[in-house]
Amino acid sequence: MLKSGPIRSVGAMSGTSLDGVDAAEIVTDGVTISEFGPVAYRAYTDAERSVLKAALGKWQDDDVDAVAELIETTHAQVLHDFQDAELVGFHGQTLAHDPHGRGTHQCGDGAVLAEVLNKPVVWDFRSADVRLGGEGAPLAPFFHFALAQYIKATEPLVFLNLGGVGNLTWIDPAVNEPHADGALLAFDTGPANAPLNDLMQTRRGETCDVDGKLAQSGVVDESIIEQFLNHPYFYKIPPKSLDRDDFADLTAKVVDLSDADAAATLTAAAAMSVAHSISHCPAPPKRVLVTGGGRRNPTLMAMLAASLDCAVIPVEDVGLDGDMLEAQAFAYLAVRVARGLPTSCQNTTGVRAAVSGGTLSRPASMG
Repeated sequence: MLKSGPIRSVGAMSGTSLDGVDAAEIVTDGVTISEFGPVAYRAYTDAERSVLKAALGKWQDDDVDAVAELIETTHAQVLHDFQDAELVGFHGQTLAHDPHGRGTHQCGDGAVLAEVLNKPVVWDFRSADVRLGGEGAPLAPFFHFALAQYIKATEPLVFLNLGGVGNLTWIDPAVNEPHADGALLAFDTGPANAPLNDLMQTRRGETCDVDGKLAQSGVVDESIIEQFLNHPYFYKIPPKSLDRDDFADLTAKVVDLSDADAAATLTAAAAMSVAHSISHCPAPPKRVLVTGGGRRNPTLMAMLAASLDCAVIPVEDVGLDGDMLEAQAFAYLAVRVARGLPTSCQNTTGVRAAVSGGTLSRPASMG
């Protein structure tokens, strides 16, 4: 059994952008955040990224043993240095996500990590939510709620994560619990960095548009953006979620554009999908706090600021670490799972009732 009160928990996250493994430690009782601890990052090599990319779309009954071993090995390397952590939150690598079809697949076995690290590991965070009719994503909103308390927010705000796919969490900090009515609304906004990163890799052999410089030099194709925003997803009432490749046709639409114009158009698509999504929020946010890799793209941030009627700022402006928020989220959620507290609810994933998702695996040495 975990001791009562705040504990040291480390979370690890490998996102849809396939850049590497983030790990971050926090001290929490699963409700409030007491402090933030050390962080670490392990980039994937080009060869590892190729293996992961080739496995996208595969399910549990496909041949993914080599991919699982890669994910487990790289995560173990990063997590090994967190000797003081009492609990591990292991998200794994999402390979496929079809919540109303085949389900969701986060590759990697937490039981293996528990033995390697000799620590209890919480993993498979999404499956229980999907089984109960939820989207299985996004899962960071309960952590975002705790962050709003940590930064002492008093007015409605949005946490916007711009990873491979974009997602937002609208929060009313006046409500006491994340699963209470009116506390949260969360959903995926649309493609964010994934189409742009794929474009840069395919055309230029680069992992991303550094500082948004290529997009800044290009011209947005407004007709493509207009077609993009007519996609039925944007008119679906949230909660709702996306797979990394649900907008694969967007990449096809820019194939005849120059590199710069294609980058500008894909960047604009990410920004406009967020602007469209904000209209679903219960009340206008006073500020949008941006996390994930997209906040480092000045062109994308400028497009967001131009399209929204509120302040758009990186989370660093309120003292948070935008590179590590998702890893910190799974450290936080791991404690909630270990203590039987809910990790998602109807207004975050559409699940029928608040649910505590995740599997707790203990190493054999702990019985």
